[in-house]
Amino acid sequence: MTDQDTKEFDAIIVGAGFAGIYQLLKLRKLGLSAIILEKADQIGGTWHWNRYPGARCDIPSLEYSYQFDDDLQQEWNWSEKYSAQPEILEYINHVADRFELRDGISFEEEVTKATFNESDSKWHIETSRNKYEARFCIFATGCLSVPNKPDFNGLESFDGELLQTSTWPQEEQNFSGKKVAIIGTGSSAIQSIPLIAEQADELYVFQRTPNYSIPSNNGPMDKEIEKEVKSRYTEFREENYQNGFGIAAMSDEALVLESDPDEVNANFEENWKNAGLGFFGGYADIPLDENANAVAANFVRNKIREIVKDPQTANLLTPDYHIGGKRLCVDTGYFETFNRDNVHLIDLKENPISEITSNSILSDKTYDIDTLIMATGFDAMTGALTSIDISGRDNIKLKEQWETGAKSYLGLGISNFPNLFTVTGPGSPSVLSNMMPSIEQHVNWITDCIEWMIQNEKTVIESSETAEDDWMALVNEIADMTIFTDTKSWYNGSNIESKAKAFLPFIGVPVYTEMLEEVVSENYKGFIFDKVN
Repeated sequence: MTDQDTKEFDAIIVGAGFAGIYQLLKLRKLGLSAIILEKADQIGGTWHWNRYPGARCDIPSLEYSYQFDDDLQQEWNWSEKYSAQPEILEYINHVADRFELRDGISFEEEVTKATFNESDSKWHIETSRNKYEARFCIFATGCLSVPNKPDFNGLESFDGELLQTSTWPQEEQNFSGKKVAIIGTGSSAIQSIPLIAEQADELYVFQRTPNYSIPSNNGPMDKEIEKEVKSRYTEFREENYQNGFGIAAMSDEALVLESDPDEVNANFEENWKNAGLGFFGGYADIPLDENANAVAANFVRNKIREIVKDPQTANLLTPDYHIGGKRLCVDTGYFETFNRDNVHLIDLKENPISEITSNSILSDKTYDIDTLIMATGFDAMTGALTSIDISGRDNIKLKEQWETGAKSYLGLGISNFPNLFTVTGPGSPSVLSNMMPSIEQHVNWITDCIEWMIQNEKTVIESSETAEDDWMALVNEIADMTIFTDTKSWYNGSNIESKAKAFLPFIGVPVYTEMLEEVVSENYKGFIFDKVN
């Protein structure tokens, strides 16, 4: 780092995705000086980096968007039911320009170190280029932003084209005439495989664990539906916070086990055709009761076996765990792709990868390839924070504090780390909700908290260890009442070998919302404040 003056702000925001740019807007309205530090060369966060073929949102476009400005809601028109990555990126750029936020973002500044200085109660931030100081530090780094890069034997020797879905090149890729291998069958693979298969001479899919996926049946935006939603957007958005998973299109009142089986099956058929993630819609007991879950899971398993013509391949693609235990995927022609002659499924549980050479993958046999695509997911929920050298009170390192499992209070504050906030951090609904209303909820809460601190002459806020412990105990207590803890997933860090295993999302948006409001109504119960001298 070159010698230079430290840049001073009221607040530093890390990350220029949806959370970061909204946080910048809110702090500016509060009259505070703030800057976003972004490691990429443009805004977008996950929608900048994840540019792989077929990348799109699995939440309906009319719900995966900001609600803070009604004019914005009314004027923006989505072209599809489920928006593709380029359109989402266009949207976030539009918002940044519309609200004149771009001048508050410093690009190509990867935060490497953040240290709380107790003598001045400020955060001292270092990037690859500059030094900063700020009273508040807000991490808007996203839940899925640090790629998981497994260390396969011999990977460094591969001489062909090596790609990662989570850091896809900006240049268009052409797989025509190539033998392509993709490792992983999570969401990014499920979205990209059908398109890659249309180009590649041969596509080898290396699967460790099959995933449940529901057809999106995507298409052009229905203008009548769009008009109807826009006519009652306030009410529609409120439904986000009334549903357990934060998706207005999903209701969760009926019970599978108390409903007529034929009616349940008919509803599943309808939801299979139209609902995407809303496949669960209508039944509250699917995530709670093993028997109810089995009904939904068996429906999808039978669909897979109906679609995939080869029985052996169909069997390998059929999950044997609770549906929803891993993130449910939404696809366009995924299972149908395995009926193509040029697509081959390799079971890594039966035939693990023993070596990658300069031009091949060794598993049950040698697969000669030109291109290797890593679709191996993320160090979810915590990776973006533990990858930075963050030091709090008494020089406590966040990475060390979280060695036995990540803990926070409300997913917003962390004990021993004063004036540090996390947007959709561990212990909040985050990835088990519609991220957009969850982001806005957190940003609004953080901004209101900072304003309250200013008005009440408080200089430092941090969560108490007791409040944090009690909160994470509640997170786990609720999770233990569901099927989620019975499945290995990135929800609990099972995809990262060295990571402490703990279920981190809070389940239940309405309950979470009520508890947030309760904390505020009791003068930020569970937080510790110091007064200005």
